Amino acid sequence: MNRVEVKPELLYWARERSGQTADYLHDRFPKLHAWERGSELPTLKQLEDFAKATHTPIGYLFLEEPPLEKLPIADFRTIGGVGLSRPSPDLLETLYLCQQRQDWYREEAHTTGESPLALVGSMDTSTEVSAAGARLREALAFDIDQRREAPTWSDALRQFIGQADALGILVMVSGIVGSNTHRKLDPEEFRGFVLSDPLAPLVFINGADTKAAQMFTLAHEIAHLCLGDSGLLNPQAIVIANHHATEHWCNRVAAELLLPAALARKEFDQDADLNAESNRLARIFKVSTLVVLRRIYDVGGLNHEDFQSAYTKELNRLRVLQKAQTGGNAISNVGSRVSKRLARALVLSTLEGRTSYTESFRLLGVGKMSTFEKVAKSLGVVA
Repeated sequence: MNRVEVKPELLYWARERSGQTADYLHDRFPKLHAWERGSELPTLKQLEDFAKATHTPIGYLFLEEPPLEKLPIADFRTIGGVGLSRPSPDLLETLYLCQQRQDWYREEAHTTGESPLALVGSMDTSTEVSAAGARLREALAFDIDQRREAPTWSDALRQFIGQADALGILVMVSGIVGSNTHRKLDPEEFRGFVLSDPLAPLVFINGADTKAAQMFTLAHEIAHLCLGDSGLLNPQAIVIANHHATEHWCNRVAAELLLPAALARKEFDQDADLNAESNRLARIFKVSTLVVLRRIYDVGGLNHEDFQSAYTKELNRLRVLQKAQTGGNAISNVGSRVSKRLARALVLSTLEGRTSYTESFRLLGVGKMSTFEKVAKSLGVVA
């Protein structure tokens, strides 16, 4: 049986990179400890299976030394300028796929003569927060009174995503890598990221996070687009970003967009129970209780320590509720996962012959013609 030369340190690196322990992988690869010691060599088939199990490109395992993988965008997941963690394969693959989708949409936008989005890069951190929030509400047709009419803040979130889509932003919401339901994204690693581009501005929201947190993530990443930034959102950005000027500005603008400080200050009852009051304001303004807590803090109703404590407690409560929710319809999820704007353009381009079905299937994350046709119908591209 043919064995392949592979350096033990590369096997160890691949396992560490995947976040899986040797004991966990040993059941599937009984010789793993021997491979990592260098006392035995795997067969090519075993190495291919190991690469798949650890989500490692097979070519990496034939290098002389482990590669240094860097995020292709700014990493705002920092505390005091120090990175929180090495990016996981799940995060990297999600980023690369979104970049590929963005590249396709940019070329398509050039072909169809789409105009650049003027909002991208139109501000800087010296822009006054209330003015930035007001400008964003106008651009998004984000009417506070209209949002109050939404049945729930979950409906308001869907409306918000639709408004961003209509403006020209590719909003992708997914809790898995590509279309692989066995590879769930970790909201503790990142909440979302933004890829700035005048023709194809893209916001990715970690769908494994709570619906409540997703609302703030979208607002925060749209604020980054105003700065022309691409970057990765810290899981705790809403509570720990004060040390970082850009993140602090984006937090404040996001909160101002969702719930203007003047309204929060007017409605907030300082003498009421905090939980009852945050739930009351969330019902009135159709924003999450997390956003309300942020606004109460911004208008002086909470000090920073109490805000952090209340926010963490509420986030944990919402995460428990999130686990009981279902995944929704698989066909409609395609539009959410890749953005309805991109999905519509991709399906139309494919039907008109500008994009191959193979490329379309890959970017949409579908595997069958029948699924593609159902997606096209659900998007209203075909009758």
